[in-house]
Amino acid sequence: MTRLPLSFVIGSVLTSLFVFGALLSFVWTPYDMTQLNIQGKFAAPGLEHLMGTDHFGRDILSMIMIGARNAIAVSLIAVGIGMAIGVPLGLWAAGTRMNGARLLDETLMRGNDLIFAFPSLLLAIMITAVFGPGAINAIIAIGIFNIPVFARMTRGAALSLWSKDYIMAARVAGKGTSRISYEHILPNILNILIVQATIQFSIAIIAEASLSYVGLGTQPPNPSLGRMLNEAQTMIFFAPWLAYFPGGAIVTMVLGLNLMGDGMRDILDPKLRQRKAQGKVSDGAS
Repeated sequence: MTRLPLSFVIGSVLTSLFVFGALLSFVWTPYDMTQLNIQGKFAAPGLEHLMGTDHFGRDILSMIMIGARNAIAVSLIAVGIGMAIGVPLGLWAAGTRMNGARLLDETLMRGNDLIFAFPSLLLAIMITAVFGPGAINAIIAIGIFNIPVFARMTRGAALSLWSKDYIMAARVAGKGTSRISYEHILPNILNILIVQATIQFSIAIIAEASLSYVGLGTQPPNPSLGRMLNEAQTMIFFAPWLAYFPGGAIVTMVLGLNLMGDGMRDILDPKLRQRKAQGKVSDGAS
């Protein structure tokens, strides 16, 4: 029986923990975060409030649960937009290049380079500054950055497959470029796209927190991990838990997704599995 990579197990546990907390927040939180309790403000972590309270007396754990839910929702939709648009673009660019239409392929790739010329966070800030702050515009901004990432990766992976014998056989059989792309190319690069999606998911969480930190992401009264850090920066010396727990939540979510993506790469990459198997055989022989 093949053992799962340790990184995948640890990453899955950390990610599942936050996903469970986010889903649980739809039906239950320890306290109602919309109610203020000025008398209980700046309560240190304890049995009553496991992560303490903020300057309005709101429970930090409840805010983190809802904030994680908002971050996951924004990131999931943004990465979904990037994949839904970027993957077909990459497949189309690779197909047109193999059919001799290099101008279309070059035009698409130069457009990707133009988007990559702007740092992702700066691009997101520019978009939200123009169209206004809010979760919807944050999703659009992060999604736009994800499009060229998936388009470039899909194109590169697809081009390496177009010269394979089974693709040549499909072309001889009369299948068109689009049909070959979705029936033969896409299933063989799906493992790469899944791994990249987990990485982009973690990047999107950081981007959402960064936008919220500067006031351009999720807007009040909805909690956001980034805005919680922003509000805590002037109170960190006498109430450090206000920054420790939201910051720790962001770090743990990103770490879990990166570990899970690294483990999925080990599981889904047949060449890597083959190299590891050969290494074990050679070690046993020696």
